[in-house]
Amino acid sequence: MGAIEKSYLAAKEQYASAGVDTDSVLERLRKVSLCIHAWQGDDVVGFENTDHPLTGGCQVTGNYPGRARTADELRKDLDAALRLIPGKHRVGLQGHQVDRMFPGVDRDAYTIENFSSWLDWAKSRRIGMDIAPAFYSHPKLDHGLSLSHPDRAVRKFWIDHGIACRKIGAAFGKALGTPAVCNFWAPDGFKDIPGDRFSPRLRLMKSLEECFAEKISPKLERDAVESKLFGIGTESCTVGSHEFYMLFAAKHNKMLCLDTGHFHPTESVADKLSAIFCMMDELLLHVSRGVRWDSDHVLVLNDELLAIGREASVYGCLDKIHISLDYFDASINRIAAWVIGSRNMQKALLIGMLEPQDIREYEKKWNFTARLAAEESAKTLPWGDVWRCFCLKNDVPQDTDFMREINAYEKKVLAVRK
Repeated sequence: MGAIEKSYLAAKEQYASAGVDTDSVLERLRKVSLCIHAWQGDDVVGFENTDHPLTGGCQVTGNYPGRARTADELRKDLDAALRLIPGKHRVGLQGHQVDRMFPGVDRDAYTIENFSSWLDWAKSRRIGMDIAPAFYSHPKLDHGLSLSHPDRAVRKFWIDHGIACRKIGAAFGKALGTPAVCNFWAPDGFKDIPGDRFSPRLRLMKSLEECFAEKISPKLERDAVESKLFGIGTESCTVGSHEFYMLFAAKHNKMLCLDTGHFHPTESVADKLSAIFCMMDELLLHVSRGVRWDSDHVLVLNDELLAIGREASVYGCLDKIHISLDYFDASINRIAAWVIGSRNMQKALLIGMLEPQDIREYEKKWNFTARLAAEESAKTLPWGDVWRCFCLKNDVPQDTDFMREINAYEKKVLAVRK
């Protein structure tokens, strides 16, 4: 028996004394499939072979060598990352991360043929795929507006792109045997104070209704809508606000997407989960780390992520939450960004799953003093030993050992990209 197994057995005994079955927790965590966001690997540039600048509030900083320049390179990078993340996961694309372009075909007419190699890749690895329309970085994003633009022709282009992505998602779902989540986020908004907030929101509502007019089986594709507090170039007004999308989702039976970097820095997304599950059956959670006005830093195991992991785990709602990562950092090795962020999300969930039951039992008895003592005591339980056992069972490197493989991959593959 190795050192990791011995440490796990000691931790298992300690958790058992607190009423927690660690074997069951490990099995529960194994079943959680994260959606690994492909756009960390290409800096949200996409592969349309155009000169479209990165616009629409998306800004990637850093020039670390090795950005994926083609879909083939991106898939190779994802393979390298997925080997180092315990468990089995899926991959999410943006609508401009095509692997095939056809003459005269723009985003409003994309089909599964534009993503055929992605589908073949996912089939060979037996993983699911998600997709999100890319309502940005295109000349048709005019004055910062897409689905809410006053020109019907502009709106129609973006509506058709949304419809196309839903159909591509359905094709993914049919071929891969797991429904694709198709998430709608539009960067529409105003840098300075607008004179009319109402009309753009009416146009956005009607455009979305057109996007979702065709009924698609939820066994193939699930729709979600995502809000944002503000963005670069939309500091004074975001058309798709939280209130707008929360009510739209409720009215039209769509998933609400909460991006943890899209709210006020002092606003807790973790607190929203239990409120939403009182009245909604399904949720898309985009997990990123906001730092001041930037929403997309790599996940670290901070208080907010721990709170999200806890709230997602303890109410029996985890099977209703689609957890997707959503950050992009070009200042560090992009493979490491995927791996570190994904493993931190899993650690947060694990810590939540390992929470002793007596915390809520004390609360039921109005014994808030004992509850506080139990909450603080739980922080010192040896969750790290359980995590290392999880990595061992899933045949992935421990702690920072994964950096050896990443460094070797960087030297062999990333460093030669120009």
